[in-house]
Order: sequence, then C-alpha cells, then structure tokens
Amino acid sequence: MKKYQTLLYYCYSYIAEAEQFAADHLKFCKSLDLVGRIIVADEGLNGTVSGTVEACVAYMEAIHADERFAKTEFKIDDVEEPSFLKMHCRYKSEIVHSGLRDTSIINPNEKTGKHLEPVDFMKMKDDEDVIILDVRSNYEHNLGKFKNAVTLDIENFRDFPEQINQLAQYKDKKILTYCTGGIKCEKASALLLHHGFNDVYQLHGGIIKYGKEAGGKDFEGKCYVFDNRIAVDVNEVNPTIVSVCYNCGKTTPKMINCANPECNEHITQCDDCGDELQGCCSTACTTNPRKRPYDGTGYYVKVPQPVAMKIG
Repeated sequence: MKKYQTLLYYCYSYIAEAEQFAADHLKFCKSLDLVGRIIVADEGLNGTVSGTVEACVAYMEAIHADERFAKTEFKIDDVEEPSFLKMHCRYKSEIVHSGLRDTSIINPNEKTGKHLEPVDFMKMKDDEDVIILDVRSNYEHNLGKFKNAVTLDIENFRDFPEQINQLAQYKDKKILTYCTGGIKCEKASALLLHHGFNDVYQLHGGIIKYGKEAGGKDFEGKCYVFDNRIAVDVNEVNPTIVSVCYNCGKTTPKMINCANPECNEHITQCDDCGDELQGCCSTACTTNPRKRPYDGTGYYVKVPQPVAMKIG
C-alpha cells in the first residue's frame, strides 16, 4: 500500500473575505504537513494537495465539514511520494484564469453544461451528432487528447473566449467539453451556452475521473497534470502515444519545462534530445546564464528572485 496520496479538486462556492481565508487555509494545510498548490478566489477553491494518507483524509473531512464546500468531489491518486515540494495557497481573482468574472453572464452555479458521468461520456462520444471539444491549452492536448477531439490553438485558458467564433459551425451539434479535472469546463460550457450553443455537456470530473471510472478508453497519449509528475497515464484499455519530440520528431510521452527559466516553455522532448540540450528547448536556451541544472525530469520548483535594494 502506498503511503501518500494526491488530491485534485475544485468547488465553485462563494467565499466571503476570501483573501483572509487563503491565509488561514495555508496555515491549516501546513499543520497537516501537506504540500501542493491551492487557488482561492471569491468564487471558490481550486487545488491539488499531496501528503500522507492520514493527512489527506483529514483534509477531505475538513473541506466536507464546511457547508460551502460540502459537495466537493476529490480525485484521489495513490503516489510513491508527495507530488509537490512546498505548500502554496494564494488568493486570486478567479480559481481558473479565464477573464470571465461577470457572474451576471457566466456563473457555473446557475447555468453550465450538463454533467456527463465518465461512462455516459464514453457512450455518447462517438455519436454522429457529437463534437468532442478539448478546452485545454496547446501543450496539454499536444501531450494527449481524446480520439477525434476538436482542439483549439490557445496558449492559456484565458484565450478560450476569443475562439468561440471558430466553433460556430458546430452549433447544431451536441458539444461534449472536457479538461483535466472539470474546472475549466464549468466556465467553457457556460460560455458556449451564452453564445447560443444549445446542447452542451461536460465530462464530470474531467480526464482524471474518466481514467478511473471508464478505463480511459480512446484517450490518446498522456494527461498533463500541474504538479511534479507532469504527466500521468489515463488509458488502460487501448493506450497509445501521440506526442512527438519538439526537437527531433521522435515519438515520446515525456514533457518538460525548458531549463531556461526565462523561456520555461512546455514541450515534449525525448531523453536523447533532453541530454543533448541539457533540458532546454533549443541550443540558444542552453547559453542562458540562469539555466537550471537538468536532472532528467524537466520539473523545476519556482525560486523567488531577489528584490533589488535601493541605495540612498
């Protein structure tokens, strides 16, 4: 039995004095010796935390005991070691950056796409009148996506609203949206409904839950995750690798962050090119004086930069 777990979750639920809540919640997480990354906003929580099984159980019980978050659903992974090195809990304007902050227009608690459980998503996804829509960023769907999914050329989820017009041709179809854990789909599907798409669904629990409950069938490649695992396997039924090395084009499931912190590009890179380029995306990046040592993982802990002192 593995000693550690990683919890992925979100909850859209109004938090009064959210900035103070974030500070208090950080102290609580540290008291449990959890590590991870949590975003707190007025609209709710979005987090991934990792620690011992006992600590994770205590954390889930505490979240569920708060009536604001009682319906929170946790995706639980057993892991060999904690998936982060530090604990961060920060207050931000949104729990997932979309720019869709006007709750009179987009409010997932009032109107969003119909939630499809993984098994139901699997049954519907191949119907002729269905479009599977990936609402994630380029680096995520380049690593892995559902077979026949429509993908968008976006660097960040905040670019999604600008892509709505490109989807107009699908207004007479059933739109099945999906993302990593479900949080982006709450707003993406709501925005589609706002723009006149009438038959909109979302994969409840995202790719991670689909892998656990439907075996990951027809998800091609790996799923990008926002912790030091970087990518996880999803498909136990008909797995395949679809990503290729950014540098040489060889098939590879490995994703890294460029070792040059001023670039930090998310790329798929084979081990041979990783060794040759010292974990960088290009030869130019290998010459940067701030280049981070490459340990083969391509994952780097953010180190705060020193603040210049004013003299006089």
